[in-house]
Amino acid sequence: MKRIITFGEIMLRLAPEGYERFVQAGTFGATYGGGEANVAVSLAGYGMDAAFVTKLPKHEIGQAAVNSLRRFGVDTSLITRGGDRVGIYFLEKGANQRASKVVYDRTGSAIASAVPEDFDWDAIFEGVDWFHFTGITPAISKTAAKICEIAAKTAKAKGIQVSCDLNYRKNLWTKAEAGATMAELMPYVDLCIANEEDAADVFGITSSGTDVTQGHLNHDGYIDVAKQLVSHFAFKHVAITLRESFSANHNEWSAMLYDGNKAHFSKTYSIKNIVDRVGGGDSFGAGLIYGFLNGLDNQEALEFAVAASCLKHSVEGDFNLMTVAEVNALAGGNASGRVQR
Repeated sequence: MKRIITFGEIMLRLAPEGYERFVQAGTFGATYGGGEANVAVSLAGYGMDAAFVTKLPKHEIGQAAVNSLRRFGVDTSLITRGGDRVGIYFLEKGANQRASKVVYDRTGSAIASAVPEDFDWDAIFEGVDWFHFTGITPAISKTAAKICEIAAKTAKAKGIQVSCDLNYRKNLWTKAEAGATMAELMPYVDLCIANEEDAADVFGITSSGTDVTQGHLNHDGYIDVAKQLVSHFAFKHVAITLRESFSANHNEWSAMLYDGNKAHFSKTYSIKNIVDRVGGGDSFGAGLIYGFLNGLDNQEALEFAVAASCLKHSVEGDFNLMTVAEVNALAGGNASGRVQR
């Protein structure tokens, strides 16, 4: 069985009930999530050997975060224990024309204060086929960025496939900081995952004639973005998610995969009455990793990934709790939503 390592931060997610605003909430529901943790959960749900690496406190909240991963089959044996706190993020769900909001409370978290000596990457990468991280983790702290660099460099030296979702977060660092740091990490990456905002914000690479807020996508522009990324960093593949946002509850969702020679475009899903879009990009990345490690061709891997991320929009919480059969059914055209008996 192929083995995947993901590295990053898992956070406590606190969210008002339903569509309440922060200022009116009397209670907050507690779950756990984070970019690379979400990828590990998806892959474990597909029957893959997926392990998540991070640093978490030894206290009960840290253990609860570990348990949230174990519950869904993720290998947590490589998690380093220590530090004082688990990072928190508050999520206010948007509705109709009101956008969702996220407030971070993660300064001083265990992974932000981790040091390179906390992780033995030679041991961690024993028998590993794939390594995944996102642009969120290097943004947490300078030491987290250094740990990412060591991990990616070690993985590359061992011949392990490396993927990175750019995932620019303006609340964590500036565009200039992101561009400088991520440029140092990209030479170790085989698969780069982005959306049009990420490519522009991190590397200043843009596509023309596209306005996702107005529901207009220019496919030629995205091919140009992918070509520029490959030219700059020699990626084997560039994947770009294409979200056309008509409101907080209605998006159209598709993606492109560029292999250095040919651009593949997926079918487009119209997603109405979105339950929870957090983790949609992570479920797409997990779907691509699954497809590549299981011998799917580029188009098949892309269709699997887009179907998986489409289904994530129907699941509460960060984690995408779908099976391979469910994803294949949607990718194969069964979008009726009828009861399965």
